[in-house]
Amino acid sequence: MIKVLFFLGILITIKDMEVQKKILFFGDSITEGGVSEGGFISKMKQKLADKNLQGKYELSGSGISGNKVYDLFFRLEKDVISKNPDVVVIWIGVNDVWHKSTHGTGTDLDKFELMYVGIIQRLQEKGIRVFCCTPACIGEKTDHSNPQDGDLNEYSKTIRKMALEHNTALIDIRSAFLNYNLHHNVDNQYQGILTSDGVHLNDVGSKLVSELMWDAIIKN
Repeated sequence: MIKVLFFLGILITIKDMEVQKKILFFGDSITEGGVSEGGFISKMKQKLADKNLQGKYELSGSGISGNKVYDLFFRLEKDVISKNPDVVVIWIGVNDVWHKSTHGTGTDLDKFELMYVGIIQRLQEKGIRVFCCTPACIGEKTDHSNPQDGDLNEYSKTIRKMALEHNTALIDIRSAFLNYNLHHNVDNQYQGILTSDGVHLNDVGSKLVSELMWDAIIKN
Protein backbone atom coordinates (compact mmCIF):
# COMPACT_ATOMS: atom_id res chain seq x y z
CA MET A 1 0.00 0.00 0.00
CA ILE A 2 1.34 3.45 -0.92
CA LYS A 3 1.16 5.97 1.90
CA VAL A 4 -0.13 9.45 1.05
CA LEU A 5 0.49 12.85 2.57
CA PHE A 6 -1.58 16.03 2.29
CA PHE A 7 0.55 19.18 2.16
CA LEU A 8 -1.02 22.56 1.35
CA GLY A 9 -3.89 20.78 -0.29
CA ILE A 10 -1.63 18.74 -2.59
CA LEU A 11 -1.80 14.97 -2.60
CA ILE A 12 1.74 13.53 -2.49
CA THR A 13 2.68 9.88 -2.41
CA ILE A 14 5.79 8.58 -0.65
CA LYS A 15 6.88 7.19 -4.02
CA ASP A 16 6.69 10.68 -5.56
CA MET A 17 8.92 12.02 -2.79
CA GLU A 18 11.67 9.46 -3.34
CA VAL A 19 15.00 11.22 -3.79
CA GLN A 20 17.58 9.87 -6.20
CA LYS A 21 20.94 8.92 -4.76
CA LYS A 22 23.57 10.88 -6.66
CA ILE A 23 26.67 8.87 -7.59
CA LEU A 24 29.57 10.74 -9.18
CA PHE A 25 32.57 9.06 -10.83
CA PHE A 26 35.72 11.18 -10.47
CA GLY A 27 38.82 10.54 -12.54
CA ASP A 28 40.73 10.81 -15.80
CA SER A 29 40.14 9.87 -19.46
CA ILE A 30 38.92 6.39 -18.50
CA THR A 31 36.09 7.96 -16.49
CA GLU A 32 35.59 10.55 -19.23
CA GLY A 33 35.06 7.68 -21.66
CA GLY A 34 32.73 6.01 -19.20
CA VAL A 35 29.89 8.39 -20.02
CA SER A 36 30.21 7.78 -23.78
CA GLU A 37 28.01 5.28 -25.58
CA GLY A 38 29.14 1.84 -24.47
CA GLY A 39 31.19 3.24 -21.59
CA PHE A 40 31.01 1.69 -18.13
CA ILE A 41 28.82 4.47 -16.70
CA SER A 42 26.46 4.27 -19.69
CA LYS A 43 26.25 0.50 -19.23
CA MET A 44 25.32 1.01 -15.59
CA LYS A 45 22.62 3.51 -16.57
CA GLN A 46 21.21 1.02 -19.05
CA LYS A 47 21.14 -1.68 -16.39
CA LEU A 48 19.31 0.67 -14.03
CA ALA A 49 16.74 1.28 -16.76
CA ASP A 50 16.41 -2.44 -17.47
CA LYS A 51 15.72 -3.08 -13.79
CA ASN A 52 13.43 -0.05 -13.49
CA LEU A 53 15.77 1.51 -10.94
CA GLN A 54 16.59 4.72 -12.79
CA GLY A 55 14.42 6.68 -10.37
CA LYS A 56 16.59 5.64 -7.43
CA TYR A 57 20.05 6.55 -8.74
CA GLU A 58 21.54 9.42 -10.70
CA LEU A 59 24.91 8.57 -12.24
CA SER A 60 27.32 11.21 -13.54
CA GLY A 61 30.96 11.37 -14.55
CA SER A 62 33.62 14.00 -13.94
CA GLY A 63 36.60 12.65 -15.85
CA ILE A 64 39.20 14.72 -17.71
CA SER A 65 41.83 13.28 -20.00
CA GLY A 66 45.35 13.42 -18.63
CA ASN A 67 44.28 14.09 -15.05
CA LYS A 68 46.47 13.03 -12.15
CA VAL A 69 45.69 13.06 -8.45
CA TYR A 70 46.64 16.73 -8.01
CA ASP A 71 44.24 17.72 -10.81
CA LEU A 72 41.45 16.00 -8.90
CA PHE A 73 42.56 17.70 -5.69
CA PHE A 74 42.37 21.17 -7.21
CA ARG A 75 39.06 20.72 -9.02
CA LEU A 76 37.35 18.87 -6.19
CA GLU A 77 35.22 21.78 -4.98
CA LYS A 78 34.04 22.97 -8.40
CA ASP A 79 33.54 19.65 -10.15
CA VAL A 80 32.42 17.42 -7.30
CA ILE A 81 31.38 18.99 -4.01
CA SER A 82 29.32 21.70 -5.73
CA LYS A 83 27.24 18.91 -7.32
CA ASN A 84 26.18 17.63 -3.85
CA PRO A 85 26.74 13.93 -4.54
CA ASP A 86 25.86 11.21 -2.04
CA VAL A 87 28.62 8.91 -3.31
CA VAL A 88 31.93 9.67 -5.05
CA VAL A 89 33.95 7.01 -6.81
CA ILE A 90 37.62 8.02 -7.12
CA TRP A 91 39.46 6.31 -9.97
CA ILE A 92 42.89 7.82 -10.53
CA GLY A 93 46.51 6.70 -10.70
CA VAL A 94 47.25 5.58 -14.25
CA ASN A 95 48.57 8.96 -15.41
CA ASP A 96 50.45 9.48 -12.14
CA VAL A 97 52.48 6.40 -13.13
CA TRP A 98 52.28 6.42 -16.95
CA HIS A 99 53.31 10.05 -17.46
CA LYS A 100 56.62 9.48 -15.71
CA SER A 101 57.83 7.69 -18.82
CA THR A 102 55.67 9.26 -21.55
CA HIS A 103 55.79 12.93 -20.46
CA GLY A 104 58.56 13.13 -17.88
CA THR A 105 55.99 14.12 -15.27
CA GLY A 106 53.81 11.86 -13.10
CA THR A 107 53.40 11.95 -9.33
CA ASP A 108 55.78 10.53 -6.75
CA LEU A 109 54.10 7.99 -4.49
CA ASP A 110 54.39 10.03 -1.28
CA LYS A 111 52.80 13.08 -2.95
CA PHE A 112 50.17 10.84 -4.54
CA GLU A 113 49.16 9.54 -1.12
CA LEU A 114 49.16 12.98 0.47
CA MET A 115 46.82 14.50 -2.10
CA TYR A 116 44.62 11.41 -2.35
CA VAL A 117 44.08 11.44 1.42
CA GLY A 118 43.22 15.14 1.17
CA ILE A 119 40.48 14.30 -1.35
CA ILE A 120 39.08 11.53 0.84
CA GLN A 121 39.02 13.69 3.94
CA ARG A 122 37.36 16.63 2.21
CA LEU A 123 34.62 14.40 0.81
CA GLN A 124 34.06 12.71 4.17
CA GLU A 125 33.81 16.11 5.87
CA LYS A 126 30.82 16.73 3.61
CA GLY A 127 29.20 13.44 4.57
CA ILE A 128 29.87 11.90 1.15
CA ARG A 129 30.46 8.17 0.96
CA VAL A 130 33.76 7.42 -0.81
CA PHE A 131 34.75 4.48 -3.00
CA CYS A 132 38.45 4.17 -3.91
CA CYS A 133 39.46 2.28 -7.05
CA THR A 134 42.85 0.83 -7.90
CA PRO A 135 44.19 1.63 -11.41
CA ALA A 136 43.53 -1.16 -13.91
CA CYS A 137 46.58 -1.54 -16.11
CA ILE A 138 49.20 -0.04 -18.39
CA GLY A 139 49.59 -3.03 -20.64
CA GLU A 140 47.80 -6.37 -20.33
CA LYS A 141 50.68 -8.84 -20.54
CA THR A 142 50.51 -11.55 -17.91
CA ASP A 143 54.23 -12.32 -17.53
CA HIS A 144 55.04 -9.17 -15.51
CA SER A 145 56.77 -7.60 -18.52
CA ASN A 146 54.61 -4.47 -18.79
CA PRO A 147 57.09 -1.67 -17.98
CA GLN A 148 54.90 0.01 -15.35
CA ASP A 149 53.68 -3.13 -13.58
CA GLY A 150 55.88 -2.57 -10.53
CA ASP A 151 54.79 1.04 -10.01
CA LEU A 152 51.13 0.23 -10.63
CA ASN A 153 51.29 -2.48 -8.00
CA GLU A 154 52.84 -0.10 -5.47
CA TYR A 155 50.28 2.65 -6.14
CA SER A 156 47.50 0.06 -5.89
CA LYS A 157 48.85 -1.14 -2.54
CA THR A 158 48.82 2.45 -1.31
CA ILE A 159 45.21 2.94 -2.42
CA ARG A 160 44.19 -0.26 -0.63
CA LYS A 161 45.97 0.99 2.50
CA MET A 162 44.30 4.41 2.33
CA ALA A 163 40.87 2.83 1.90
CA LEU A 164 41.44 0.74 5.01
CA GLU A 165 42.91 3.54 7.11
CA HIS A 166 40.24 6.08 6.16
CA ASN A 167 37.25 3.75 6.24
CA THR A 168 36.27 4.01 2.58
CA ALA A 169 34.96 1.28 0.32
CA LEU A 170 37.42 -0.28 -2.13
CA ILE A 171 36.90 -1.49 -5.69
CA ASP A 172 40.04 -3.42 -6.60
CA ILE A 173 39.97 -3.06 -10.37
CA ARG A 174 43.65 -3.90 -10.76
CA SER A 175 43.22 -7.31 -9.16
CA ALA A 176 40.16 -7.99 -11.31
CA PHE A 177 42.00 -7.06 -14.51
CA LEU A 178 45.04 -9.15 -13.61
CA ASN A 179 42.84 -12.14 -12.88
CA TYR A 180 40.80 -11.73 -16.06
CA ASN A 181 43.90 -11.52 -18.24
CA LEU A 182 45.45 -14.57 -16.59
CA HIS A 183 42.46 -16.57 -17.80
CA HIS A 184 41.76 -14.89 -21.15
CA ASN A 185 45.00 -13.37 -22.47
CA VAL A 186 46.47 -16.69 -23.59
CA ASP A 187 48.80 -15.05 -26.14
CA ASN A 188 50.24 -12.57 -23.62
CA GLN A 189 49.13 -9.55 -25.65
CA TYR A 190 49.85 -5.99 -24.55
CA GLN A 191 46.37 -4.83 -25.53
CA GLY A 192 43.10 -5.98 -27.02
CA ILE A 193 41.66 -8.09 -24.20
CA LEU A 194 40.13 -5.48 -21.89
CA THR A 195 41.67 -2.35 -23.43
CA SER A 196 42.10 -0.83 -26.87
CA ASP A 197 45.65 0.41 -26.21
CA GLY A 198 46.79 -1.15 -22.95
CA VAL A 199 45.07 1.54 -20.88
CA HIS A 200 41.69 2.70 -22.21
CA LEU A 201 38.77 0.32 -21.97
CA ASN A 202 37.31 -1.55 -24.91
CA ASP A 203 33.76 -2.88 -24.76
CA VAL A 204 34.73 -5.98 -22.78
CA GLY A 205 36.70 -3.88 -20.32
CA SER A 206 33.82 -1.44 -19.95
CA LYS A 207 31.47 -4.32 -19.26
CA LEU A 208 33.79 -5.76 -16.61
CA VAL A 209 34.22 -2.38 -14.89
CA SER A 210 30.47 -1.72 -14.99
CA GLU A 211 29.88 -5.06 -13.27
CA LEU A 212 32.52 -4.34 -10.61
CA MET A 213 31.05 -0.90 -9.94
CA TRP A 214 27.50 -2.25 -9.92
CA ASP A 215 28.26 -5.01 -7.43
CA ALA A 216 30.14 -2.66 -5.11
CA ILE A 217 27.85 0.38 -5.23
CA ILE A 218 24.34 -0.59 -6.35
CA LYS A 219 24.00 -4.25 -5.43
CA ASN A 220 25.56 -3.88 -1.99
